Amino acid sequence: GIVGVFGYGGGIVGRYSDVPDRFPGVEHFHTVRVNQPAGLYYSTENLRALMDLWDKYGSGMTNMHGSTGDMILLGTRTENLEPLFWDLTHDLGQDLGGSGSNLRTPSCCLGESRCEWACYDTQDICYALTMHYQDEIHRPAFPYKFKFKFSGCANDCVAAIARSDFAVIGTWKDDIQIDQAAVKEYVAGNYPSNGGSHKDGDWGPFSLKKEVIDLCPTQCMWMEGDELKIDNSECNRCMHCINVMPRALRPGKEKGATICIGAKAPILDGAQLQPWLFPLLEVPKKRYENIIDVIERIWDWWMEVGKNRERVGETMQRVGLPTFLSVMEVEPIPQHVKEPRSNPYVFWKEEEVPGGFERDIVEFRKRHAA
Repeated sequence: GIVGVFGYGGGIVGRYSDVPDRFPGVEHFHTVRVNQPAGLYYSTENLRALMDLWDKYGSGMTNMHGSTGDMILLGTRTENLEPLFWDLTHDLGQDLGGSGSNLRTPSCCLGESRCEWACYDTQDICYALTMHYQDEIHRPAFPYKFKFKFSGCANDCVAAIARSDFAVIGTWKDDIQIDQAAVKEYVAGNYPSNGGSHKDGDWGPFSLKKEVIDLCPTQCMWMEGDELKIDNSECNRCMHCINVMPRALRPGKEKGATICIGAKAPILDGAQLQPWLFPLLEVPKKRYENIIDVIERIWDWWMEVGKNRERVGETMQRVGLPTFLSVMEVEPIPQHVKEPRSNPYVFWKEEEVPGGFERDIVEFRKRHAA
């Protein structure tokens, strides 16, 4: 809010020196956030044009990329901001990213463009929601920042579950696909485990039991003779087994995404990972109304009850997950439980109690005279 371009409340982070007389070269040293292409795909022509623009109007220093995803241009003067913004948007067709208490620039992994494990098109939804929420990106109106991140699978290459307020993480509903012939090749040592990433170390021969079955977090895998068996009802889709034996195992065919809410790095109340809200939602290409509906219900609630500079995860923690689930009209399930209850109190809503909370105290004492 200290400095920016006309019509935008975000995208420029103001930086001024406290001792400009001693360091006149950095009297102004503003940071410009440029909205990155989905999946961070640049052409060399585009990169050269961006660098020429930054040499013309700024210091030439960049950060490729910030934790939100933007290309960060480090160091320019106030009088250069409007000419830079004009050339960036009119000549290069790129826009500023988000900064301040707004929707930060949505970020995604490579998705289906290069990754065979992607369970939905991360680039398409990232682009679609970036265009849909231009006002929320550039004109701060939230209690604090809000980040989208889109990971195509549970490997989570953009750290959505640790760093974003709203993570869309690809997953599947049906059974892991197994190629039993390929399993035998791994056991025989004919296929390198982990895609060959450990081939230069002296790790010894591959052990299916030690490296896959014993490391399964839900212990849902076992061998029957020379065949690998999986109890998919117990599988939590962590993908460890798929990563170790990618030629033998693949995600299922009924694909979608898990929605997780409320992660952040330390600000007010320390780092938080996300509890998941929806175990599996469909992510149909070009049509994201179901996800937009979830986003906007969260925003409506958070903007009403969130405190200044309080991320949505901190608001959830303050009011309690049961309240948040009730607002989102989601039925609690065991996976929502973070830890066993640590106090003796159970809180009921009046509509959950037969007869409500009103009682005839005389009648009550008669029934409990002893």
